Parts: sequence; C-alpha cells; structure tokens
Amino acid sequence: MKLIVAFLKLIRWPNLVFIALTQILFFYCILPFIYKGTQTTSLSTNIFYLLIIASVSIAAAGYIINDYFDLNIDLVNKPAKLIIEKYINRRWAILLHLCLSFTGFLISCYVGYKLRNIYIPFLNLLAIAGLWFYSTTFKQKLLIGNVVISLLTAWVILVITTAVFWLNRSPDVNTLIISRLLKVSFLYAGFAFTISLIREVVKDMEDIQGDMKYGCETMPIVWGIPVSKVFAGVWLIVLTAGVAVLQFYVLQLGWWLSAVYCVLLIIIPLLWILQQLYSAQISSDFSRLSSAIKVVMFTGIISMVFFRIYL
Repeated sequence: MKLIVAFLKLIRWPNLVFIALTQILFFYCILPFIYKGTQTTSLSTNIFYLLIIASVSIAAAGYIINDYFDLNIDLVNKPAKLIIEKYINRRWAILLHLCLSFTGFLISCYVGYKLRNIYIPFLNLLAIAGLWFYSTTFKQKLLIGNVVISLLTAWVILVITTAVFWLNRSPDVNTLIISRLLKVSFLYAGFAFTISLIREVVKDMEDIQGDMKYGCETMPIVWGIPVSKVFAGVWLIVLTAGVAVLQFYVLQLGWWLSAVYCVLLIIIPLLWILQQLYSAQISSDFSRLSSAIKVVMFTGIISMVFFRIYL
C-alpha cells in the first residue's frame, strides 16, 4: 500500500486529474458550443479518451523523470517529500518513465493513424523530449525551462484543438467553426501558458536555496528575487487585464453569471496574488503563492462550464 501511495505521489496524481479534467471540459463544454447549429462531424468519444490517456501518460512520465534528476536538489528544497530512493528505486523510476512515455507515444501514433494526422504523434513526441530535456538541462537555465513547461501546459488544450482542426480541414467546412475553435482554444491556451509561466517563476523563487547549491541558473539566481518579482508581477498584470477586458465582450453576450464568476474567482484572486507577491520574502511565502496560483488555474479552467450553460 505504501508503494502505491508513493507512486501516486511521484506521478502527481492531482495534476494528472487536472489535465484530464481540462480536456474533458473542453470536449463536453467548448466543442458543443463551437459546433452548435452545424452538422459538421466532431471528434469521436473513443479517440478523445485515447488522447486523454496519452496526455496523462506523458505528463506522469515527465513528473517521474523530473524527480529522478532533481533528487539532490530536492534533498535541500523538499526533503520531506522525497519519493525516489526513499520508496521507489532509481532504476524502477527510470523504467516507469520509459514505460509511460512509450505508452503515451504509442497511443498518439494510433490516434494519428485513425485521424490521418501526423502532427499529434510528432508533437506528443516533442512533448516527451521536451520534458526529458527540461529535467536534464532546461530547468537549470534562465527562463527556457519556464517557457517549455508553460508551452506544454498550453498543449494540454491545443492537442484537442489540433485533432478537431484536422477533422475540419476540408474547404467545405463552415469557416465559423474554425474561427470559433481557434479563438476559444487560444484564449484558454494563452491563459494556461501565462499563469503557468508566472507559477514557474514563483516556484523558482521558492526553490532558490537548493537550485543555487547545485549551480542552477534560474531567474532568481541570475537576476535576483526583486527582478523576478517584477517579471512575475508584470505578467500577473497582463493576465488580469486580459481577463478583465474579456468580460466586456462576455457581458455583450448576456453572460452575467460568467462575468461575476470571473471577477470573484479569477480577477480578484490574481490581484491578491500580485499584492502578496511583493511582500513575499521566504520560501514558505512563495510556496503559498504557488498554491494560490494553482487554484486560479483551476478556477480559470472550470469557467469552460459556462459555454455549456449558455449553449
């Protein structure tokens, strides 16, 4: 039982549930809105759930390999949360990583074959490689690791968009569908990218002691905590302003409940995080902010429900 619990912690099961939930909400809330009033064929349920399994497998493999290469740094930053070597042998960890990565890629190839879409297996293979190089190299470098993880966070949504877009690539398909698909997809992917980038920088500030000890070149180490706060703060302002402006368009559709939700559970929390960011000093402060940002990521994704409500 301890081994099972350790494995679930190693693969960050709450994060995997979040990935699956994001894709499920997109499929059952966003796509019906996009296809309303049309007879165009959407993504089949079987293919969709295979895409979820592929995404979750690749993400789980990424978490394992990240902990595998971060063992020494985590001994400093998070000694109480260690799983590898404490509960799971390093050899088993690398084997689990390879099995999950292969499973995700194999499913991606099958989906690509069924859809006649080479981009899904290719881009998921790129995601696997990105997670490997993030763990071995990019994470220790200035900004590039943050950007890679943020892009992969956005890809959770865009992988579904890629599959649907390919199905509707015929010139006979109503251009309104393509327009709706791209607008909504990039809206949520942009939100996911930006808030993930902010959280990654905050996490770097939280982990500065261990990262510094092992020669990492993260933003707080290279530019300092004050500059890193400014960087994260600017993106917080951009994100908050973007969500606020979007509500004016939402209100024109008469989506009052959606607007109230976004103000109370996205905009106000983002402003609170911005205010708390500049008073944060120690690791526990940044840890609390990282958790708060994760909550806003969740409430942002849950807002997809309103597309179903107002369908």
